[in-house]
Amino acid sequence: MSTAPNPALSGTSDISDELAPTLAAVRANCHISDARHATDYTLCVYLLKMREYYRWENNLPFSSPLPHADLTAWLSAREDLWETVAGKPFESIPLPDRQCDPFDADAINHHLNSLGYVYSSGIGRNRRTHFFLGSLDEQRRHDGYTLYISGREYARDLTAPPAMSLNNRIFIRRESLRRMLWEKIEEWRWNRPANAMQRAINCYSFDSLPEQALDEMTNNEIRTVMLHEIGEVMVGNELGSDWEELLATVPHSKTELLLRAVRDHAADALSTLPTLLDDITPASLHFYIANMGNLRKSLFPTLLSAYESWTRSGSPVELNRAASSARGHWLMLAEEVLELYRHRGSNCQDEITALVEQRIL
Repeated sequence: MSTAPNPALSGTSDISDELAPTLAAVRANCHISDARHATDYTLCVYLLKMREYYRWENNLPFSSPLPHADLTAWLSAREDLWETVAGKPFESIPLPDRQCDPFDADAINHHLNSLGYVYSSGIGRNRRTHFFLGSLDEQRRHDGYTLYISGREYARDLTAPPAMSLNNRIFIRRESLRRMLWEKIEEWRWNRPANAMQRAINCYSFDSLPEQALDEMTNNEIRTVMLHEIGEVMVGNELGSDWEELLATVPHSKTELLLRAVRDHAADALSTLPTLLDDITPASLHFYIANMGNLRKSLFPTLLSAYESWTRSGSPVELNRAASSARGHWLMLAEEVLELYRHRGSNCQDEITALVEQRIL
């Protein structure tokens, strides 16, 4: 029997009766994942994500203020639910003819895609598990990988990454991307610093037409997240399975964060940056820089300097130079890290950290 599903989720009446058990199981796994990982966040980030989680469950517009009393009661109830499921194993996913392992997304999608839905599951940053079920807006194959773009989401967990790649499959979640962008905008509005995020927001009409502006921003940034995930597939093909084995030996550590930053830079160097700079869309380039975490920025100061030069002069020369240098640098560094791991095993964490910190670009 499935763990208690989200109470009174709006907008799910169009799910067929055939899929009701499947949906219930996916939602149950989302609750279990949240129970295990919600405390990974700082209090401020946690509360922001929970506010938007509540907004999603109740299908509230981004421009609507949230009812404080209802939100507080919902938050308390959700945390109580998590306490009851934290120690439970993930549920199998029922299909009409069988039960599937929740991480066997290929088998589950083989059934769901023909009905107009898409499912994904996997392990993301900091070993967080993710599950989601949504409408399938688009599916296509290109250069050996399959791309899925989802629309409305019927089951998701707290983190809800807007894009994930697994083997040669790429999942782009339009609704999660839209919500992630809104969270970034709301976070910027707390202090309104004069930075790349301000420049990105100023490219749209958020003050007068917030919902329309958010749709425009989402449509633009789908391309960027897709390019990054294509780069992830390319890097994964270069590095092989040893990279994931290495990550598993350094969970929740500074080394893991550095390794993920290196891989993100390598993916962007192979796919994202060349395309963004080939036909510059200022809004997307501003947001790309704004969305880089502080750790990634500290490893690639040349790109930040080149970006500031472009904002002053409008010339992309330094940006192109930085992107050209990055193509070989980050993949080579990742391969050097792997060689160190292959020769030293799991006892080389300090050396890997030192190597990455010495090779800033």
